Amino acid sequence: MTAETDTPETSESAAPATAPAAAAKRRPRARTARPKLDAVSAAAVDLAREALIEVTEPDQVGEHLRVEASGERLVTHVFACAMPGYSGWVWNVVLARAPRAKQATVCETVLLPGDSALLAPDWEPWAERLKPSDVGADDLLPYQEADERLEQGYEQTGDADADRVAQWELGLGRPRVLSPVGREEAADRWFAGDFGPRPVSARKRRGTVTATCSSCGFLTLMAGSLRTEFGVCTNEWSVADGHVVHLDYGCGSHSETGKEESHQDSDPEEGVVVDEYRVDVDRSTSSDEDAAVVEEATETEGAAETEGAAEASDSAATEKPGEAEAAGETVAAGAIEEPGEAEAAGDAADAADAASEETAEDSPSAAL
Repeated sequence: MTAETDTPETSESAAPATAPAAAAKRRPRARTARPKLDAVSAAAVDLAREALIEVTEPDQVGEHLRVEASGERLVTHVFACAMPGYSGWVWNVVLARAPRAKQATVCETVLLPGDSALLAPDWEPWAERLKPSDVGADDLLPYQEADERLEQGYEQTGDADADRVAQWELGLGRPRVLSPVGREEAADRWFAGDFGPRPVSARKRRGTVTATCSSCGFLTLMAGSLRTEFGVCTNEWSVADGHVVHLDYGCGSHSETGKEESHQDSDPEEGVVVDEYRVDVDRSTSSDEDAAVVEEATETEGAAETEGAAEASDSAATEKPGEAEAAGETVAAGAIEEPGEAEAAGDAADAADAASEETAEDSPSAAL
């Protein structure tokens, strides 16, 4: 009997100990239930539209897009926004209904950007948003204690001799000076600027120069390690006057510009654009016409001489001996010219020869 009574008690006492562990294993995980859409609040579209008209103009509220369940008996009505400049934005109206209430109540109205709305860029601090091009000559920049472009410089020690050497002979005396990072950034910026290196060509091609600033007398070199690549232009006639220029930059205001051309042996008339005291005449056409006229005159004279000879022979055959002798005397008398007439004829012949030689020299055929 004892065994029979002890055995049930042992089994009953062990059962409650193992039941919680089994129940814990079988218990499902808690899940967040989605709120149900309240039918009364979802049907109150006109109420939501009237709430928007109270805060904006009627023509700025578009069509009803959708309704969403935001919580227990809490819904959100979404309307399109018709305001100019707010493309992609939507109006949201939140309605709520109390338990066992038959009407919904307006909780909130708000204008929010949609997925395709045009938004402003993310906000940036003023120090990061400011660019060098935004700063003018009269603008005051804030002090930056930790600036990687600067490093510790020489400060006054109180010793007059040491401070005088540092300030006047070395040009220091500033709390901070350029660091290697600051020098490198400045050199890259000046190198890529308007007064960086330019191509050099002795043929004076377009976009090139014949000499650079490294040989110009108007260049003032910079101090420190930057003097190996940069300087300041001091020529008032140069476009780079007062600007930092690279040693390989050049312009037409170089101090030695035109020096090479002045020493070249060239024709003094070479390079004159307009010469008002010299007239070039093209005689090629006139010389051809003169040659044609001369040739025609020669042929005419030859024909006249031939006809004259024929007539003379005919007349000689019919003339009497006495008439022939008279004619011969007349010709002989005509052959004797006066001295003044002979000299005049010679001068005219010399002038004609000189004119023909000048024409021959000016003609293109004579030059060839």
